[in-house]
Amino acid sequence: MPLLDHFRPPLDRMHTWRTFHGTWAVAIARLLNTGGTLPPGYYAAPFRDRDGPIEVDAAALHKPVASTAPGATQLWAPPEPAVAVAVEWPDADDSHVEVLTDDGEARLVAAIELLSPRNKDGETARKAFAAKCAEHLLRGCSVIVVDVVTARRANIQAEVFAAVNLEASAELPDGLNAASYRAVGRGSDGQLYAWPHALALGSPLPTLPLWLDEFAVPLDLDASYTAACADLQIRQTK
Repeated sequence: MPLLDHFRPPLDRMHTWRTFHGTWAVAIARLLNTGGTLPPGYYAAPFRDRDGPIEVDAAALHKPVASTAPGATQLWAPPEPAVAVAVEWPDADDSHVEVLTDDGEARLVAAIELLSPRNKDGETARKAFAAKCAEHLLRGCSVIVVDVVTARRANIQAEVFAAVNLEASAELPDGLNAASYRAVGRGSDGQLYAWPHALALGSPLPTLPLWLDEFAVPLDLDASYTAACADLQIRQTK
């Protein structure tokens, strides 16, 4: 399914962006949970901030047992990162509160963020969103950021780099885009890996590596987007 513009007529009259992004988040979680993408011990859950981005969290109930069977998800080999830069990760401040209701000691390992117009509305909003992504990376959680917001223009991926005290790489697209991030190492041995992709209206969406601890699984954005459009009876417009 080619990427459509959900922030202008006629689609924004049929469904608000919140409706579509919420449906897309559910489709992403469903694809990860039921499509054989996530290995045993991992699950994905959609979440929507009232005014902020819509996201999908991938959590681990416990460390999965490594598998060497043909076709095991751990054997998927993502492409080399387009960006690999050294970064000094500061020590994490663990003064935070988490409310969990799971006997399996659930922990967050990955977050998929679907940007909202508010995330791109002014410097304060952009920096707050980037700081959230940087905090995830600091704690060893991988992040995927998907920006299909046509109503406002901002280079959110550059903001994420700035949040970890790095200059934006020339590989980061300016415009609609999606990027997968992985933090490697700690302290002065740290590295930030990124898999950025430019997006375009009328073109299919890419498959990005979703990093879970030390291995990656494929996140097929196009399949989940197509499923969300089907759920809402959205068809390609001419």
